[in-house]
Amino acid sequence: MKISGFSYVRNGIELDYPFVESIKSVLPICDEFIMVVGDSQDGSRAAVEEIQSDKIKIVDSVWDMNLRVEGGVFAQQSNLGIDHATGDWLLHIQADELIHEDDLHKIKEGILKYDSDKQVQGLLLPYYHFWGGYNYIRTTRRVHRREIRVLRNLKGIRSYNDSQGFRMYSSDEAYNKGEKGEKLKVKLIDVPIYHYKRVRPPAEMKKKMNVFFHFYKTDEWMEKYKNKTQEYDYQNVDALEEFNGTHPKLMHERIAKKDWEFVYDPKKANMKFKYWILYKFEKLTGIRLFEYRNYKMI
Repeated sequence: MKISGFSYVRNGIELDYPFVESIKSVLPICDEFIMVVGDSQDGSRAAVEEIQSDKIKIVDSVWDMNLRVEGGVFAQQSNLGIDHATGDWLLHIQADELIHEDDLHKIKEGILKYDSDKQVQGLLLPYYHFWGGYNYIRTTRRVHRREIRVLRNLKGIRSYNDSQGFRMYSSDEAYNKGEKGEKLKVKLIDVPIYHYKRVRPPAEMKKKMNVFFHFYKTDEWMEKYKNKTQEYDYQNVDALEEFNGTHPKLMHERIAKKDWEFVYDPKKANMKFKYWILYKFEKLTGIRLFEYRNYKMI
């Protein structure tokens, strides 16, 4: 049984993505790691090379800006990783995601547990979405609770929408036509993804979001967003909770270099009343009503 990790990045150093830490966090359980490096101008490719692992295979790519709006280019890059993977199982980790070293063995155990059960097409992992720093996580329905990050390398597997998850398609033609495909059948495993998407100094976060939204929004929308403010407002959020766990060791150096302060003020929370009701219900029951699920739990 062979495990292929895969990810993608473009200008990861300039945008302060922990992509090197991300790769290193899963490399021990991967037999190979496919790193798709877009047309970068900041030394991202060299940073991957400096990891100096025979497991890593770099795939050079040019981002197709015709797929810019709605995040289609992210799916394109993810699919390149899938197409170059040779393993029986795939482990997808995005450039701002890490696995804790204490949890890594559980992924391999999960794969071994379900490898002979062909009904199981993937493994579902929960998320810690960090916000404003390393001490707060966002837990509302505005962020996904779980997503497929481990899956069988089956014919017809493609990245869905903006590469948040994966689905099965009958053909490339069906995928390219925009058909919805089939949701994968998955089992949930207790291995949280540490997601550091919103963890940067406010000015750097604003810069990063300018680039991020460039791949989702129209040019008209972007002009309005760019001119709003020079710094990202971390207080403009629905709800946060304190994080009392430990971070992956690979992140300790970054955490030690943190040079900004963010203290969450619940009084400034920005949440509509109907979502507040749903949020409180979820906290009481553990049930997220009307949750979007890009998978079928079995």
